[in-house]
Amino acid sequence: MISIDVFSDIVCPWCFIGKRHLDAALEAFRRSSADEVTVNWRPFQLNPQLPLEGISRQSYVETKFGGAQRAAAIYQRVSDAGKTAGIDFAFDRIQRQPNTLNAHRLVHLSHANGNQEAMVTRLFEAYFLEGADLTDVETLSRIAAEAGIDASIARSYLSSDQDASSVRQADDQARTMGIEGVPMFVLNDRYAISGAQPPDVLLRALQQVANGVNA
Repeated sequence: MISIDVFSDIVCPWCFIGKRHLDAALEAFRRSSADEVTVNWRPFQLNPQLPLEGISRQSYVETKFGGAQRAAAIYQRVSDAGKTAGIDFAFDRIQRQPNTLNAHRLVHLSHANGNQEAMVTRLFEAYFLEGADLTDVETLSRIAAEAGIDASIARSYLSSDQDASSVRQADDQARTMGIEGVPMFVLNDRYAISGAQPPDVLLRALQQVANGVNA
């Protein structure tokens, strides 16, 4: 049995790329190994200080990167990397930079329902391909329904504070562990791989862990 804890944020494009790379590595690993692999998605908010209603995406990008021109150059590199992972980023569709607490709460809820993988996938797709507003409860409820959770259940859940403190504590714990950037892949609570590494790097780590060799 191999466990992988993936620390990520829904608004991190490198995390989306990292997920696609992990998917490819897992597909290759499972073709050649009978070892069971479980993947657990852990919260890490890149911008926990943002208000729950989020802020203008344009304002956020220009402040973070020091202007639209520099932001465009940075996102072009991300877009190029995304294409190698089969992701056609649509950054121009994003109008709102969200606080991702509620998105992470949905990931937390979906873990108990056994559809965490689908939830993470749909949140990434909704934000980066469709420009969805992840601060909007109705939008999040629709995404939850697409990932297998009844929309009315998701709506009621998000309208409460249920699990909010648990998600914040998990985020704090990640920082206590020394995690400063995402994605971060931790195999069997022992071996850490930082960044959106190529599939072959992740595959090699899986094989080494399966064979009892230090990753």
